[in-house]
Amino acid sequence: MKDVGRCVSGKCPGDGRDPERTDTPEHRAVESFIRVHKAHRAYLERKLNGTGVYRSQHQILMCIARNPDISQKSLAEIYHVSTAAVTVTLKKLEKGGFITRTVNKNDNRCNEIGLTEKGRAVVEESRAFFRQTECGMFYGFSPEELERFCGYLDRIRTNLETMEREPEACFGAGERNKNAEAHSGAVIPENAGEQNQKELDGKNETV
Repeated sequence: MKDVGRCVSGKCPGDGRDPERTDTPEHRAVESFIRVHKAHRAYLERKLNGTGVYRSQHQILMCIARNPDISQKSLAEIYHVSTAAVTVTLKKLEKGGFITRTVNKNDNRCNEIGLTEKGRAVVEESRAFFRQTECGMFYGFSPEELERFCGYLDRIRTNLETMEREPEACFGAGERNKNAEAHSGAVIPENAGEQNQKELDGKNETV
């Protein structure tokens, strides 16, 4: 495996330490991310299901609102799913009276999707709800904090995409520190992860 650095905690699998330990900064960060994702999804589903339209169907309706007369194929490409999966959702929405499907005049194989009055009403309600949810989620955050937060998420996404392209690479503290220096301009000691963990272990012993 190509090693491009060690984890900030110094506890990456393969370095002789216990890979089952879950008290690393990386693991805690991933757990926090997952908990936020689950809480956000559960909140949306609980609120939106009361409208008679499920969360995934709301997404389709809002996409149609942004792209009038969009085709089923284009919807499938946007959401990276099969056309068969989109067809199932569209049939339910059409049955509920939220959308219309008409054959394309120039291509009988394609359907153009449009919103009914009922569908447009749901979209307007959804937009207001999503906006309210976003404001509530980030209540108390400053614009600068939100900007930094988005930057952190972008960097995580970039790392995941790099890992996908380079499966042999093992990212860790060395590379992490270089990236952090590039973004902050600060010089981070090579053993920063070990120092931080020693301080954390010391605090835990005094509890």
